[in-house]
Amino acid sequence: MNFKKVRTSLVIILTSACMSGAFAQKYVMVIHGGAGTILKSSMTAEKEKAYRAALSTALQRGYSVIQSGKPSLDAVEAAIHVLEDSPLFNAGKGAVFTHDGRNEMDASIMNGKTLEAGAVAGVTTIRNPISAARAVMEKSEHVMMVGQGAEKFAKEAGLTLVDPSYFRTEERWRGLQKAIEEDSTKSVLDHGNKKASLMGIKNRDNKFGTVGAVALDKDGNLAAGTSTGGMTNKKYGRVGDSPIIGAGTYANNATAGISCTGWGEFYIRSVVAHDISALMEYKGLSVAEASKLVMDKVGKLGGDGGVIALDRKGNVATPFNTEGMYRGMVTEDGKITVEIYK
Repeated sequence: MNFKKVRTSLVIILTSACMSGAFAQKYVMVIHGGAGTILKSSMTAEKEKAYRAALSTALQRGYSVIQSGKPSLDAVEAAIHVLEDSPLFNAGKGAVFTHDGRNEMDASIMNGKTLEAGAVAGVTTIRNPISAARAVMEKSEHVMMVGQGAEKFAKEAGLTLVDPSYFRTEERWRGLQKAIEEDSTKSVLDHGNKKASLMGIKNRDNKFGTVGAVALDKDGNLAAGTSTGGMTNKKYGRVGDSPIIGAGTYANNATAGISCTGWGEFYIRSVVAHDISALMEYKGLSVAEASKLVMDKVGKLGGDGGVIALDRKGNVATPFNTEGMYRGMVTEDGKITVEIYK
């Protein structure tokens, strides 16, 4: 036997397998909890532990749904419920305050198999907005409902409604007071220059804060969902990218599922989620290549944030252009990875 030829053949086989992704990890879920100036130097050990625990719990919840053979939509909804019920994240219980001192939430969800989608915006009494978004998708002929109409529909759909005080947390309230003070000071310095005031806000992290999940089920179907409390100190009636299909959320079995977090105005203008899918479909880019390219576009416009994306083969991409992004993923064999910093 010519051992040299055998060894050469093995090297060729192994190299080809690696290049084809045969030994790559296959992921079944990826989640995020927002992006921004997240530095280890400013994070207490206790708070970091709490964030990692919440993200891990969300992944475990979603993974258990996938393992039981249920659809990816169920996994996305279950994972986001965990994040919406936690005061740590800007969604549901942890939603930030508007300028008027209200908690107004947005959410959307999309089915990659059928391209059906649902969304709600500006709701104040729905405990889990992601479930309301799914109800709009499955129980109405519409894609988006807003405000009191969405809340009335959620009640008719049997969802849990709560008093607006449920969403109030002291940390978010203090954040509003700080943002009002900072924005007021900045406005005076800019002497009425509206664009400079918007683009130069001292605490850019007021623009961030979203949760999202993308899942791939055992039937090969993708689903994506996003939920948020929006922007601290946002003006009356403002809606960001999170409930807008194609901007903050998109899923297509032919390409990938995507959920975004960041400065929503830039994500709307860039149609980020759909742009990633389109680059994959029309140019044949990988999920990693498409996600990076689109995030580069957002950065050039002046926007900050990140995305999570999962393709139909189980490949994950989590690019962001901030100091950190709360994120996590789980493989098909149950291995969980949680990351926070760059």
